[in-house]
Amino acid sequence: MAAPFGLLVLAGRFCWPARNATFFSQTHGGVVQMDLAHSHIQSQRVLRQRNMLLVACLILAGLAAILGMLAGSRDREVVLQPVLRTPLTLSSSGVSKEYLEAVTRDAAVLTLNRTPQSLDYWMNSVLEMVHPSAYGEVKADLLKIAEDQRGSSIAQFFTMESLKVDTEGLSSEVSGTLHTMVGRQEVSAVQKTFHYGWVYNGLSLKLVQFGMVEKVEPKKAVSS
Repeated sequence: MAAPFGLLVLAGRFCWPARNATFFSQTHGGVVQMDLAHSHIQSQRVLRQRNMLLVACLILAGLAAILGMLAGSRDREVVLQPVLRTPLTLSSSGVSKEYLEAVTRDAAVLTLNRTPQSLDYWMNSVLEMVHPSAYGEVKADLLKIAEDQRGSSIAQFFTMESLKVDTEGLSSEVSGTLHTMVGRQEVSAVQKTFHYGWVYNGLSLKLVQFGMVEKVEPKKAVSS
């Protein structure tokens, strides 16, 4: 027997909300799952960025540590400029007065100051300044001086008082007091003048001769 139309309409009214509730529940569950998936993706992205930042910081810290160790172990070099009145220059056209004065000053200090204990160093240092053309002659003179002074207690030092140079003739002279010591006692202090002869090749100034200047006493007039 067919159900009355009114009962069908009433049953439809009661069944419709249940279907809507099921649909709403399914839809809301899908939205929640989408939000959770999006949040998970975002958190993974933030985690990856944080990990990359951490790795970059570790790499930079390692590089800084390596650079610090290299800087600590590297030899330091300091360029010291000599205290001079004017800058020194070298030219193939000739020797400047300032340069010849500086070299002569060093040569005088080296050649005129010696002790029995420093004879080998003194001779080798002087020979380094000598030109090859005069090497044999100068070495023979130095060996004679060293043999005479070796084993003794005689030492000498020179106090410079004046210096003259000739850039054209490549010569120089120093004057001052030559002090002679025996042990700790000074036995003589004599005014002396020493001459230095040089040769200049290219940009190299070398010593070819040096020695004491002998003063020539003027002859007395003979009365008739």
